[in-house]
Amino acid sequence: MAQAFVLGNGISRQGIDLQQLRTHGTIYGCNALYRDFEPDVLVATDRAIAEHIQHSGYSMTRSFYTRTPLEGLGAKRIPELWWKFSSGQVAVALAAQAEHSTVWMLGFDLGPDTTNKFNNVYAGTEFYKSVGSVPTYTRNWVQQTLEICGQFTKTQFKRVAGATTAEIPEFQRVSNLSTVTLQQFLQQVNNG
Repeated sequence: MAQAFVLGNGISRQGIDLQQLRTHGTIYGCNALYRDFEPDVLVATDRAIAEHIQHSGYSMTRSFYTRTPLEGLGAKRIPELWWKFSSGQVAVALAAQAEHSTVWMLGFDLGPDTTNKFNNVYAGTEFYKSVGSVPTYTRNWVQQTLEICGQFTKTQFKRVAGATTAEIPEFQRVSNLSTVTLQQFLQQVNNG
């Protein structure tokens, strides 16, 4: 099956034309992404933002996954296997489960910004830490990503790295997970 793009909310994905990605594959996203862009599939695991999304009516007309869907609001329950995973990693797992041969991971910085602070394009907005806050703990995200790669060995996972993307040594030992620069990503996607 075609490729998928999973949009995390790390600041390394800023500047990528998300609309242009539509012509190249299925788009999965997380949490507040829906404020700016409608992915094909949205995931939110944190209760407050998940309930907000459902009450907004978004999940009535679009594909939305959460841990505990509110009755009658159209949301789907995250599969039990990934029920405790974070939003971005659930989105990656759903893309792999849908049998996309390549799953691109954009904005999966897994570390602080260049000033060693909270790294998120939505910093300072509702449901997020303020700009300049301490970075989010990310080891659980690393472990969840490794687990997903192990579950879907036929899927190629490609993590797109920008200036704020942390280097994760464990990822270098995973045969179906590679890291590419933003420039390499744009060349590969635009050249088919």
